[in-house]
Amino acid sequence: MKKLYFLIVICIFISCKKDEPKVIRVKTPPPAIILTDERKVVVDTSLINVFKSETLKQFYIASDNKSVWGNLKKRTYVLSQLKKSDELGLNPEDYKASTLEKYEKKISSLNDKQLATYDILLTYNFELYLSHLYKGKLNPKKLYTDWDLEEKTFDPNNTLIKAFNKNKLDSIVENIQSKSQTYKQLLKALEIINTFPEEEATDTIKSVDKITLKDTNNALINIKKKLLFWKDLTGKDSLTNIYDTKTFEAVKRFQERHGLAADGVIGVGTLSALNFTKEKRKQQIIANLERWRWYNNNFADNYFIINIPNYSLNVVESQDTTLVRNVVVGTSKRKTPIITSKLRTVVFNPTWTVPPTILKEDIIPEMKKNRNYLAKKRITIFDSAGREVDPKAWNENKPNSYRYVQSPGYNNSLGLMKILFPNHHSVYLHDTNHRNYFGRNNRSLSSGCVRIENPLELAEHILNDSTATNWPKEKIDSIIETKKTINIRITKKYALYQWYWTAWSKKNQLIFRADIYNLDSDLYAKLRD
Repeated sequence: MKKLYFLIVICIFISCKKDEPKVIRVKTPPPAIILTDERKVVVDTSLINVFKSETLKQFYIASDNKSVWGNLKKRTYVLSQLKKSDELGLNPEDYKASTLEKYEKKISSLNDKQLATYDILLTYNFELYLSHLYKGKLNPKKLYTDWDLEEKTFDPNNTLIKAFNKNKLDSIVENIQSKSQTYKQLLKALEIINTFPEEEATDTIKSVDKITLKDTNNALINIKKKLLFWKDLTGKDSLTNIYDTKTFEAVKRFQERHGLAADGVIGVGTLSALNFTKEKRKQQIIANLERWRWYNNNFADNYFIINIPNYSLNVVESQDTTLVRNVVVGTSKRKTPIITSKLRTVVFNPTWTVPPTILKEDIIPEMKKNRNYLAKKRITIFDSAGREVDPKAWNENKPNSYRYVQSPGYNNSLGLMKILFPNHHSVYLHDTNHRNYFGRNNRSLSSGCVRIENPLELAEHILNDSTATNWPKEKIDSIIETKKTINIRITKKYALYQWYWTAWSKKNQLIFRADIYNLDSDLYAKLRD
């Protein structure tokens, strides 16, 4: 029987090792753990060494290699947190919740070695849980090449030991999580979606034609069922195939919640959103919670925050949203990168140097067909010595040996203004010569940079801070008139958060956006792998 028990313990250790938190090289030992008079047993270092975790080793050095979870109240708190970790979008079995519960049920009959094993498992899995809550389960740098976020570091030992010694263990889970409003709205969204009943099986809704008010269409029966399920349509409904006024208003509510044009017309986008199941939406919320754990826990005093799938930019100053702008973002082939940076410079009347991707995919093919193509766009060709090159002398066999620069002006690809910030992706915020794009619902249309609606108003706002108020609209307009490029340093400190989230809640309603870069399903699958 003892041999069987030992094999079970070894199996548990092995199954835990794949979930080991990132090893943190502790330069100085953590503070000693203050223990009360609860039952304590010696923790054999050979049991700790099975995990090959320096963090775990340092933790038990701080406890003088004695068990720390002899107190029932402390154990109950930890077990309850791990068991209900799904309420925060995590998976209880990542933290061996059911295994730990079995240990707890036979706590009074455990011998010293068994108790030490239980103690180690509690510590290991609770610290793993805290780490996941603080900075996410996965590392975005290992998943994406276009995510430029500062890696969050976390010392689980100091965090846990401080909570032990200050007798504040019961607040550690709440304190360690992001305090951002969006993160809280995501937790609320998860709570809301869990109140919905399990869905009745419905066929995928299909309709060849758009459905408009007063139309008759058999697809409307399943459409109404979906609207009733999501509570956009209320009351009793005969589930007819007629598109009546009541259903029309419900569709508009549904469209608004999903970032669609709220016109009541049921087309491809609306049907796609309606065909999402409760389970798929729940998975989407969980994926977004993971992403928010990758982001900064604390925001700067003043910042721009861009939600790429929502096509929106908010300027926030001293916790107050002072400006909101529609934006155009990169296509799925030329994605807008995820960036945390700081705004540096406003450039009026910018020139535009054609980047390599656009040169390869757009400019070169057109130039080969028509040598006057660039002249029409006011783009000048320069050789490596900076000399202007006549389009007729352009060598189509060596297109990358030239620079292609567009002159400033209203029709410049960057428009009348751009904002620079340090990044590794050669992107920036800017105006556009396609100003009609802001009227579209789907604005995933750029080559990676973020285009801003009414950019000169934005420039005026950020340049006229509390220490510099010498940038009135008239002055900016006069600079634009010169068509000369001018760089202005931004004196007020603004952070830039160029991020990605497709779900949240507002006033107890679920809000979703199209996953334009197809990140959600893949991320959820990796979280549950």
